[in-house]
Amino acid sequence: MTLRERVPLSAFPGHARARLVALAASPLSVLCTIAIGLLGPSAMVPALPGRPWQPPYSLGLDPGGHLVVALGAAAILLGAAGLAAGLRAAEQMPPAHWTVLAGCLAAVALAFLPPSGSSDHLNYAAYGRMAALGHDPYATVPADLPGDPVIGRVEEWRTTPSVYGPVATFVQAVAAHIGGDSLRLTVFAMEAANAAAFVALAVVLHRATRDDPVRQRRAALLWAANPLVVYQLAAGMHLDTIATALVVAGVVYRRGLPLGLGVAVKVTSGLVALGVAWELRRRPRRLAAVAASAAVVVLVLYWLAGPHALDQVLNASRTVSLATPWKLVKTAAQAVFGSGAYHLEIQLGSLVVLAGLAALLLRRMSADGLLRDGAEAPPVALAFAVAWLFATPYALPWYDGLAFGLLALVPASGLDAFLVARLAALSLAYLPARQAGQPPDLGWLVSVVRAQAVPAFLLALTVALAWWAWRARPAARVPTPRA
Repeated sequence: MTLRERVPLSAFPGHARARLVALAASPLSVLCTIAIGLLGPSAMVPALPGRPWQPPYSLGLDPGGHLVVALGAAAILLGAAGLAAGLRAAEQMPPAHWTVLAGCLAAVALAFLPPSGSSDHLNYAAYGRMAALGHDPYATVPADLPGDPVIGRVEEWRTTPSVYGPVATFVQAVAAHIGGDSLRLTVFAMEAANAAAFVALAVVLHRATRDDPVRQRRAALLWAANPLVVYQLAAGMHLDTIATALVVAGVVYRRGLPLGLGVAVKVTSGLVALGVAWELRRRPRRLAAVAASAAVVVLVLYWLAGPHALDQVLNASRTVSLATPWKLVKTAAQAVFGSGAYHLEIQLGSLVVLAGLAALLLRRMSADGLLRDGAEAPPVALAFAVAWLFATPYALPWYDGLAFGLLALVPASGLDAFLVARLAALSLAYLPARQAGQPPDLGWLVSVVRAQAVPAFLLALTVALAWWAWRARPAARVPTPRA
């Protein structure tokens, strides 16, 4: 029991207020998220044709675009406030098992509602349907099969083959076999898998932090009951949930199998394996066993899928998304040096930033005493994950789930604030990520917020993160008293 757990809550008025904010704002955020799906097809929720009795369910009220976007904004802002307040008063929050239960129940409830925020689940369903029909989703595009009742519903990626790994394709194909020609049932099957991964990781994190009640509460706040993660990964039903659950489990248990499976969902998630490798560097036999098992899983699965399964991943690595600081860099380069994509220059620049940020974060973690023998995998994995998220030219808000899954395994630090601010900003930038059916008078959400305000904010946030990490001071040593 910590000192603050023994002292009455009234002795910490700042934390008492933060606790009240967290207990009010976070549930309200989740309720706003649930309301978006419950209202039915809208500018935030693509329609899902299928038999009415099939899940997922909604009220079908045809809400206006302004209403659902406002609900999304409320969910994000309330979620950011509730999360920040909860982390500040983690010692005074309810017992972790109740928080985990509440978050998991919300995720399960959202699995019975249509996904919201983007149209990615339509792409997932299309690639699974292709695989179920005998087509290669890495060589076929939705536009090749426009008359199919599932594939024909894709909105934005009609000319793009699958960018996801073979494990993702397997999950999608199983869902397609369950759903048949019903897009609604196919999506629900994927939602069930997504919710199972969300709950499984919540349990893993709860057990991994069981030796410290405060850290256990913190883990619950950062994943299971994190309203921003619920909004992006549970309600949005992104494959990043499954990838994050697998690789974070690999870090927790120092096992190669879940790490390899996670890479076979999403290649970039494999970066966290560096944490396990660093911790096991003095145990070469164990390191070799973990590396070999992960490598065998990845190589076999990608060999079965075919080497061309990585083609679209390589193409995507040369893309710059609208809300990252690299979009500002690209625009500035075009203004000074003339038109051009500047792919190579941006890729090289991002690698330099990634390496620099990772080095600075590791230095900070070392100074804060986080790199202890036998427990180095989570902080090292987190350092590389955060460095990648801040450095990559292509980032979407649901990618940040990886960082929050790892953040739940380390003690509180200033890094909490940086990640909460980043996810809140990116979430506002992609409010929503889906463009179909958006009210014309909300175009400024893309032209101003996504293309200008958020990239500038993230640039400043990246500089601030580097400065915070660079200012690390070695932890003070406590003198040993003489006998």
